[in-house]
Amino acid sequence: MIALLTRRFVGLLLTLAVVSLLIFAVMDFLPGDSASIMLGTSASPETLAALRHDLGLDRPLLLRYGQWLAGVFAGDLGQSYTYGVPVTGLILERLAVTLPLALMAIVLSVAVAIPLGALAAARRGGVIDVIASIFSEIGIAVPAFWVALLLIVLFSTTLGLMPAGGFPGWGAGIWPAVKALLMPAVALALPQAGVLTRVTRSAVLETLHEDFTRTALAKGLSARKVLWRHSVPNALVPIFTVLGLQFTFLVAGAVLVENVFNLPGLGRLAYQALSQRDIVVMQDVVLFFAGLVIVMNFLVDLSYLAIDPRLRKGI
Repeated sequence: MIALLTRRFVGLLLTLAVVSLLIFAVMDFLPGDSASIMLGTSASPETLAALRHDLGLDRPLLLRYGQWLAGVFAGDLGQSYTYGVPVTGLILERLAVTLPLALMAIVLSVAVAIPLGALAAARRGGVIDVIASIFSEIGIAVPAFWVALLLIVLFSTTLGLMPAGGFPGWGAGIWPAVKALLMPAVALALPQAGVLTRVTRSAVLETLHEDFTRTALAKGLSARKVLWRHSVPNALVPIFTVLGLQFTFLVAGAVLVENVFNLPGLGRLAYQALSQRDIVVMQDVVLFFAGLVIVMNFLVDLSYLAIDPRLRKGI
């Protein structure tokens, strides 16, 4: 077990190192640089050269990469050219919006998809199965930003029950903050719930044909107990795989929904940094997203060992 964890952890660090180098190189090779963006096209060559020197843009690529990577490990992600504040504080401030939003969306997705997918598998060909199939198709086909616009029209413009956008901050109280995140969470959860419903149905349907399921039924257990005590727990490996991918997507891929609802989240920060050509913020945010994906995949791999004892054999 220790050897396996060590190998996985070393692989995680190597992957992060390679990804960080690729991110830094891609950002460096983009046309133009931060100095020319900050000074504009009318700046003199001498002023441009002086600013590039102050920003360290005239240093060799590997030297700048090493300094940036050392700062990342030290918790110093540099200074934003646009906002003039440390990037670490910016990311933490925006993460206080994006992380609760992603967690709310995952909870909503799991609360709907796993029961619906399991019941659809248990009643294959029935009414619930048809409802689950329709829900899954709609969830996969409809983009999250379009759902967001529909929710705004219905609950904000027409009924006046929910705020159309903005975020009051957690200092304004838990309920106002949660209320501001509720519609964005629903908009993000619907597509993910559609995918998760289909995966859950397929995984549970496969376990219903296993020998242990038939044995449990032969011993006199009810179909309901067999479903929730035996079939669903044994179908958790593919479900957890999808959940890990969905969580990273919700954190990194909520750019459109955050812009629709005017939420000051991490996705909106990435969009603003891209439009303002703030290289430092861009590469730090992209590295955070990439690191989140790698770490989540690592945690999902470890969860397999806890979920399925068969995977621990031979370790």
